[in-house]
Amino acid sequence: MTEHLGGEVIATGFDVPVEALRRATHYTGEPGSIAEARGFTAQFVEQLRTEWCAQIGGRDEEALLLVVSELVTNAERHSNGPYILELEGTDATVRVSVYDSSAALPMRFPRDPERVGRHGLEIVHALSAQVVAERVPVGKRVSALVRLHQQ
Repeated sequence: MTEHLGGEVIATGFDVPVEALRRATHYTGEPGSIAEARGFTAQFVEQLRTEWCAQIGGRDEEALLLVVSELVTNAERHSNGPYILELEGTDATVRVSVYDSSAALPMRFPRDPERVGRHGLEIVHALSAQVVAERVPVGKRVSALVRLHQQ
């Protein structure tokens, strides 16, 4: 991008769009997979801090780790096979997508403080700007867009 000031051309940034940082990994559902997914996400956040100069605060990082935990846990519990965790981020947002082999779309239950369990999707919705569940050729993809607040 350039600006013109009194006839001079002044460079003000990149002239081409910058691609979002993308990383993906897969899990078989073996014990420890959820912790591995959280570790993978923590490394991704560090990479965003380094490569995108993203100022990601502790609350945003914890929210992102919780969204990953909930989506991966759902994939592990409700599918019959491996699942994929895909992260795509910039300095402003991170999209968490989990692909699994089940074509059954997740159900969001009405808010009920007395219900034990089944709050995962409710938590994901509370922490995300957007949540989308859709069928894909391999089963389904559940995606959540988490906004990062500037410090």
